[in-house]
Amino acid sequence: MARFLIKATYTLDGLRGLLKDGGSGRVEAVRKVAESVGGHLESFDFGFGEDDAYVICELPDNKSAAAIALTVGAAGGATTRTVVLLTPAEIDQATRQAVDYRAPGA
Repeated sequence: MARFLIKATYTLDGLRGLLKDGGSGRVEAVRKVAESVGGHLESFDFGFGEDDAYVICELPDNKSAAAIALTVGAAGGATTRTVVLLTPAEIDQATRQAVDYRAPGA
């Protein structure tokens, strides 16, 4: 399974829901979302600044991550940005991958 970092920023409606349900309620909701597509929640942390929440999920594939992003976005409680996370071993493999590339102007 692939790992994803999902950064969420709550809308006004999302903040109202957070005040009503609390942080634990949001964690449980996100756990259920991940499990509904065959994945699982690794971590959920709140933060200050541009993003309100940082979620790491292990999900079956990009399609599952996209389905979650679309569903959350359409619900209107938060906007999300999803980052695919790569392991050091995957980067090792990428460094050994042959690539035919010409830089602009070269």
